[in-house]
Amino acid sequence: MIEELGRKIVELKKEFVRGYDGQSQIQEIIPKSFPIPEYHLEQLHEFAAKNPIYYNSFEKKIRDTDCVIYEGDINRYWLNSIEHDSSKAPFSPTWIMSGYIAALFARELGYFQVIDIGSGDGRIAFCAKLLEMKSYSIEIDCTLVELQKSLTHTLDFEPYCADAMTFDYSSLNLTRPIFFIGGLAQMGGATLASGVINAVSNPDAGWVFPGTLSKKYALDPKGGAGWGTLIEDNHLNKVQSISLPTAWTLHETDETLYVFAESQISNPN
Repeated sequence: MIEELGRKIVELKKEFVRGYDGQSQIQEIIPKSFPIPEYHLEQLHEFAAKNPIYYNSFEKKIRDTDCVIYEGDINRYWLNSIEHDSSKAPFSPTWIMSGYIAALFARELGYFQVIDIGSGDGRIAFCAKLLEMKSYSIEIDCTLVELQKSLTHTLDFEPYCADAMTFDYSSLNLTRPIFFIGGLAQMGGATLASGVINAVSNPDAGWVFPGTLSKKYALDPKGGAGWGTLIEDNHLNKVQSISLPTAWTLHETDETLYVFAESQISNPN
């Protein structure tokens, strides 16, 4: 069922791109009806409508589905995110619907907490909280954290302005957490992920890595959509993957492949 939700949003994205002639820097789609709880869909629209990243929205029917298109610009936040010396992956958002589906996948796999690493505007942590999971966001840029706080009036997903590679994760009292890493492996994500893995000592932790099959990026000799070497070096097992739209794949043939992995000594009980 979750894979089907992913396919539906990918189909909408592909159809939308064929007819879109706007000039905004980023665009994304949220359907007005979708096979998820109505309250959840309303909250996703509210998150986008209140988010200053988006300066315009309009309704459009795509493949017989009524949708709202949100247009935005992340230049200000992108520039802020790369000013920090220890910043590893500049801010470029996944789609809100993609964040929801990925968080739903994490819940289906039996994880209790979501930690959104390099969280940007906190959309993945927001979606996890909406799905009644305990969620936290770790973001090095305090401007983005202040943006997150302005969006937490209905759901508090506990944003932290901190370096994710030196954060004290033991302070969160995590039981069975899953960490979403922000950024492609080839764009600083691998360095960020390695630092966080070293900082987390929890054999029950899961990991989600955003991967790419695009020829624009260097291939990993061990595959894994760019994450194969890191997965092997850190004794992780690939569990599942799902393709979902992101801001940086709007005009790409392939979507972002979210790779779910876990420790080889993970204990699901």
